[in-house]
Amino acid sequence: MKLLSIAIPCYNSEGYMAKCVESLLAGGEDVEIIIVDDGSTKDGTARVADEYAQKYPSIVKAVHQENGGHGSAVNTGIQNATGLYFKVVDSDDWVKKEAYLQVLDTLRELAGGACSLDMLVCNFVYEKEGEKRKKVMHYRHILPQGEMFTWKDCHHFSKGHYILMHSVIFRTRLLRECGLELPKHTFYVDNIYVFEPLPFVKNIYYLDVNLYRYYIGREGQSVNEATMISRIDQQIKVNKIMIDYFVDKKQELLKDKRLYQYMYNYLEIITTVSSVLLIRSGTEENLEKKKELWKYLKAKDKKLFTRMRHGIMGSAMNLPGKSGRKISVGGYKICQKIFKFN
Repeated sequence: MKLLSIAIPCYNSEGYMAKCVESLLAGGEDVEIIIVDDGSTKDGTARVADEYAQKYPSIVKAVHQENGGHGSAVNTGIQNATGLYFKVVDSDDWVKKEAYLQVLDTLRELAGGACSLDMLVCNFVYEKEGEKRKKVMHYRHILPQGEMFTWKDCHHFSKGHYILMHSVIFRTRLLRECGLELPKHTFYVDNIYVFEPLPFVKNIYYLDVNLYRYYIGREGQSVNEATMISRIDQQIKVNKIMIDYFVDKKQELLKDKRLYQYMYNYLEIITTVSSVLLIRSGTEENLEKKKELWKYLKAKDKKLFTRMRHGIMGSAMNLPGKSGRKISVGGYKICQKIFKFN
């Protein structure tokens, strides 16, 4: 069995995927790299994937599938993984060698322990195009270091400070046992990936190293605001899936107040992002979609709706009139600066 399986979802990624793959090869035989060619047709992604698989047959596996989107590629990665642990690295991102080797050493050590490690958390770095100073997202004041811990041992997560896909390595079997199945042809499913498995995570370890380098600046990238507005229906779809899951698991989550509060905060920020994008679009159609999203939340769980609607962010996103919407957007920008979220 491999120690760590790493899935690389690729769609027309020929121009930059080599940097990603090369950074992961440093893990050697303990690592399984699963390159998922998600129906690429415009370039040589499939060829590059096959070349790596032929050159490193004991490390790299190339999987070709019809286009199903990022979530489908992650699902395929999980299905094909033989490693004890699992990570997703997007094809335009990469890992830092020194931190990567430390992560593998830590996984080796913890894999032989009496308790099963469910989730390893590391820092990630925003590699923003044109900026010399790189922003590091770390968890030093939130998560204990040098020991296995549970949700009860975590300190308070401030708004805007969350465990993202870039931060986590999950136990592979946990992802399968929790029934995670990301929707096809849908962007922003990484939010589901770091949401639905959490109630199944019992043992956590935080390694304070800057492992993941998250590249921002490629034209047409999914996190670009204009791109997100053009795909707003997919953002809403993900938002509603998260609402459904949270409501369905609510009674179970309430048994662990720290986990419940963390997942509530995460759902709140996703709902805020959906709302502000709908406002930013400036169309009557999207303003109606914003109303419908909040009505959906109310229909699913009135108490949850009331708490979120009358919280700071919910109140700011639902100010009446054109001037109210301007204040909402301005408040969101201020929150971005204060809480440092992307």
